[in-house]
Amino acid sequence: MRPARRGFIGAALAALTVPAALAAAPTDVDVWKSPTCGCCKDWIQHLEAHGFRVKVHDSGNTAARARLGIPMRLGSCHTAQVAGYALEGHVPVREIRRLLAERPQAIGLAVPGMPVGSPGMDGPAYGARRDAYDVLLLRRDGSTTPYQRYP
Repeated sequence: MRPARRGFIGAALAALTVPAALAAAPTDVDVWKSPTCGCCKDWIQHLEAHGFRVKVHDSGNTAARARLGIPMRLGSCHTAQVAGYALEGHVPVREIRRLLAERPQAIGLAVPGMPVGSPGMDGPAYGARRDAYDVLLLRRDGSTTPYQRYP
């Protein structure tokens, strides 16, 4: 093969691998929580185990919730931000990925309270208990709609 052709093929292959490398880059998540909350730490481990890069802030949860536009009625023990969206509570990675793929016109997702069986609330201390819960899509007008139901 001539050197010019080899260079062209090499450049073409490199162009194909760059988008794949960018797609595989970890997604950054900022999390605001109490420094002593164990279930928050478990939810963060859930994110990290699924390839998210997490920056933890051990204070400022209430301020972050207010700044991101999450009503107190949807509150939980931690608040997060990913790619311009707010996350409140124990939102499963599956729904975070869906949110990032669909990119709806919304503030973000919320799992109000601390339902047993949700990520971070599913450790050995809870046994086999699983409570039903909804992941809510928080719209910009403050309304919510069910995004995913976990029976």
